[in-house]
Amino acid sequence: MNFSGKTAIITGSGRGIGKAVAVKLASLGANIVINDIEQSTYADATTEEIKQMGVDAICLKGDVRNYEEVENIIKKTLDKFGKIDILINNAGITRDGLLMRMSEKDWDDVLDINLKGAFNMIKAASRPMMKAKEGVIVNMASVVGVMGNAGQANYSASKAGLIGLTKTVAKELAARNIRCNSVAPGFISSAMTDALSDEVKEDYFKAIPLGRFGLAEDVADVVVFLSSDMAKYVTGQVIHVDGGLVM
Repeated sequence: MNFSGKTAIITGSGRGIGKAVAVKLASLGANIVINDIEQSTYADATTEEIKQMGVDAICLKGDVRNYEEVENIIKKTLDKFGKIDILINNAGITRDGLLMRMSEKDWDDVLDINLKGAFNMIKAASRPMMKAKEGVIVNMASVVGVMGNAGQANYSASKAGLIGLTKTVAKELAARNIRCNSVAPGFISSAMTDALSDEVKEDYFKAIPLGRFGLAEDVADVVVFLSSDMAKYVTGQVIHVDGGLVM
């Protein structure tokens, strides 16, 4: 796979899965736009790491919930690189809690970032993609958007919505040669999962047929495949990266 001359925006890419995707795409020649809700040391460090790989990279602060800020991300990307070939909607948060105890704010915050944020980015980025008559969008869903999960009503709903959004966008933009797919990670080792109790981790471990937790790089490999010409006849799909947790 060769992404030389391509430009990719990855939201929420200062660390974790977003960073792994950015680094993988950069290693294959893509110029990268790192986005985070704030100008964090993580985002700056990731940007510098990518520049050392011989490609160009910029770090753009922006809250994907705010359409004006999203438009600014797109404008600055076009000013710098002249085009947008790939959009990876990775920005996401969790605010876990049982439904009866979940606050309205916790519900709204998760839906706004995870789902509305992706909608905003797709709406803004699809305009230059449609003009160019090509583009790739990959949305970061989750297996809990398919199977549900106790204590994650907001997160599960946001990821299920993202899957529905993926399929609709794929149908609406296919005529302009723009593909849209989603990746549904399972239990991926990260700062988010590190906070879980040993009991919860053990329950997940027993349910994974491949017998290990996933890595951010496992997800990145699939995202990069979907972003490449090797997947040029794949659109509207949800690819599980979960070691067989959901099948």
